Amino acid sequence: MLFALICKDQPGSLQVRVDTRPAHVAFLEGLNADRTLAFAGPFLDADGKPNGTLAVVEAPDLAGAQALSAADPYAKAGLFESVEIRQWNWTFNKPAAS
Repeated sequence: MLFALICKDQPGSLQVRVDTRPAHVAFLEGLNADRTLAFAGPFLDADGKPNGTLAVVEAPDLAGAQALSAADPYAKAGLFESVEIRQWNWTFNKPAAS
């Protein structure tokens, strides 16, 4: 099942994001290598600065998606003010399975 992780950063936490980004990218690269990550990227504020994250992951169930979310270095660093996890159905423009 696919799950959307919709994460909102804590106010004033850009430096935490910058400092933690290398570990976060390595984490996502690992998920990608395991074919667990569908896609991911930051939300941007009006000035084009990151202020949240959208990631879509493959997990067997909600508990698995919650575990993936909690393992993200951004989550461990306390970057997120909130994380919403929702089951998601990729309907349009889904890449062909390789």
